[in-house]
Amino acid sequence: MHKIKIISDKNKRSVLIKNIILKKIKNFNLYNLKLIIVIGGDGFMLQVLKRKKKSSNNFFYGVNSGNYGFLMNKFSSKNILRNLRKAKVIKISPLEMTVRTNSGNIKKYLAINEVSILRQSRQTASISITKDSKKIIKNLVADGVLVSTPAGSTAYNLSVHGPILELNSKKLAISPISPFRPRRWRGKIVKDNTKIVIKNLNPNKRPISAVADNIEVRNANIVTVKIKKEIKFQLMYDKNQSLNKKIKIEKSKNEH
Repeated sequence: MHKIKIISDKNKRSVLIKNIILKKIKNFNLYNLKLIIVIGGDGFMLQVLKRKKKSSNNFFYGVNSGNYGFLMNKFSSKNILRNLRKAKVIKISPLEMTVRTNSGNIKKYLAINEVSILRQSRQTASISITKDSKKIIKNLVADGVLVSTPAGSTAYNLSVHGPILELNSKKLAISPISPFRPRRWRGKIVKDNTKIVIKNLNPNKRPISAVADNIEVRNANIVTVKIKKEIKFQLMYDKNQSLNKKIKIEKSKNEH
């Protein structure tokens, strides 16, 4: 029998929820699954998933103790065991960001929501974007650009007016951040098997940083982004609060 593991953020609410759940799940087994209950906000969930990326047989059930908690479930002391039994599983794969810095160093990180390319100084970024060796845009002058997964398309991507992607769309969104030239470029939606390469066209005068969710690499020169399909995170959601449903609700709000 697999024991249920709880990983909790350190704030008071998370610890309180953890103690309540510990009492509830004593001697509780969920179909012999390797279940990890994660208590916190979206940022904490992202951290836990990346730490556990080599354990492909884990199932993750998030309990929100933060503000929004898009990746999490609402906490219900009364219904926690019933919700766990009836939860639906969603599988998502992260992006892999490979960065070559101006000094030639190579850094690799995973991103579940998005990879952000951001200007590092008061100067706007000047970058080119290619997909599978074909130019998407020769020179984008902007505050930056995002490459977003469907799961992350309602996060930072939505705030820069990028498109919301259906979870099973097999697409990625490339969205500009405050484009200056060409001012009317709205970005592009590409297939999720695409390799996206973003190059800094003026690294000396216009430095940029590359960020995988919340991990930053400064002085980026060339950034390669692709889906890491070998990794699949198994996220569990309450029956009426699936990630698919949450994305559809956000899409509906955005269209009105």
